[in-house]
Amino acid sequence: MRLTRRALAAGVLLAAISLVGCEQQKRAPKTVQILIDQLAFGKSSDDLHVGDTLQWVNHDMFEHTATAKDGQFDLDLPPGASRQVVLRRTGIIQYYCKFHPGMTGQISVTD
Repeated sequence: MRLTRRALAAGVLLAAISLVGCEQQKRAPKTVQILIDQLAFGKSSDDLHVGDTLQWVNHDMFEHTATAKDGQFDLDLPPGASRQVVLRRTGIIQYYCKFHPGMTGQISVTD
C-alpha cells in the first residue's frame, strides 16, 4: 500500500509540474505592422492571436482609414500617422479604407 501512495503522489507532482510548464510556454503578445503605401494595405502576418496588437502605418501622401467591416475598429490615418488596435476575438476580420473603398485587407485571428 505504501508504494501505491508514493506512486500516486509522484503522479500528482508530475501533473502539477506539467501544468506549470505549459503555463510558462504561453506565447507573449506581439505587435504586427501593416504598412499603407501607394493606395494599398501591405501584407499582415499570418500568425495573429487574441491579445496581439495590430498597427497600421500610413506611408502614403493621402489620408486613409482602417475600418473593420464588422465594426471592431475604425481608425483615421492621416499621412505619416500610425494607429493601433489590440485584437480581442478570434475570426477573420475584413477591413477597408472609407476614402478609397478599393483598398481592402483581411486578417485571421486565432486563440
